[in-house]
Amino acid sequence: MTADTALNADDLEFLCRPLHGFLSVAAGPVPAQPRPVWFEATAGGTIELFTAPDSLKVRRLRRDPRASLVVAAPVAERERWVSVAGRVEVETTGAHDLAERLAARYWDLGDPSRAGDLAEILGADQIRLVLHPEEVRRFSY
Repeated sequence: MTADTALNADDLEFLCRPLHGFLSVAAGPVPAQPRPVWFEATAGGTIELFTAPDSLKVRRLRRDPRASLVVAAPVAERERWVSVAGRVEVETTGAHDLAERLAARYWDLGDPSRAGDLAEILGADQIRLVLHPEEVRRFSY
């Protein structure tokens, strides 16, 4: 296992795959409760997600902006994971564009059911979360 303060080229290549990440936010004395999420690793080295503005994770992030995201390779592949921890900025713009990009990455939007799911997401208020890496850990076999 190695540690760094930024994502490297191998991390970005891995994180550009349609994998689920598990997001944990600081919760004070309450144990973290990771949730599976879609995410996008940006060329600028941040991790972006979208969510409803009234979600529990957003309420917690407004109190304490610390969070981490762990992404692991699927079972059929050799063991590999990347963990990113840092501070999150809550942005009110760009969430719908991000949702469209991620839906195209994770779903077959030619499927009318999935296209309808995306329309539902785009019809709701969304915000964008931007995770700025302060510690990146990784492991691969």
